Amino acid sequence: MSQLRKTTGSASDDGEIASFLDRVKELSPADPKAQGRLIFAMDATMSRQPTWDRALSIQSGMFTETRRVGQLQVQLVYFRGFDECKASRWVANPEALARLMTAVECRGGHTQISRVLAHVKSEAGRSGVRAAVFVGDAFEENIDDVCKTAGELGLLGARVFMFQEGQDANAELAFREIAKLTRGAYFRLDSSSPAVLAELLGAVAAYAAGGQTALESRAKSGNASQMLLKQLK
Repeated sequence: MSQLRKTTGSASDDGEIASFLDRVKELSPADPKAQGRLIFAMDATMSRQPTWDRALSIQSGMFTETRRVGQLQVQLVYFRGFDECKASRWVANPEALARLMTAVECRGGHTQISRVLAHVKSEAGRSGVRAAVFVGDAFEENIDDVCKTAGELGLLGARVFMFQEGQDANAELAFREIAKLTRGAYFRLDSSSPAVLAELLGAVAAYAAGGQTALESRAKSGNASQMLLKQLK
């Protein structure tokens, strides 16, 4: 993956969906004259191997419908192995993002969410990115240190949307706190939620790219987008 560079820096129930969408609606739409930017971060450690293929399918297809908008740039960030945390170039083509994602394989190692948040903070200052999505199943770091960075992101106006696979209570506590401090949202994934996840992520991507106009177009065929559009009115 020569195109990747190392980063710098240290229940699908109605209530949760509504809460998630309520947070998403507060995202500022992209300037029509500029491209919206969204960071998509993944835990690629070995614990995610059993559900990796399913997750890749959902994640790589999440921006397909934003092709019509043509204003969203996405950067893939992932961590795995020993001290490996990398970020891709910015891409605007869904196929390019899919290729980047499918080239990543799981490797044993500890979580590096602190480095992901530090990277988001850096990009918020450099390129103005104001939204990031994270998908993972564990948390193995110092919660106070991570919360400090999350709080700084909140002050910068960069929201993080945390998606948890599995039932790890420690991860849930940390993910919810990160979402709270960044004024983002928390959502739990399970075996029954792929379609819901894909639609929610697509709604985030479409709104980040083209604002309400893009959502109105998407809402014709997406329930989650319809819910989000209703919240915006």
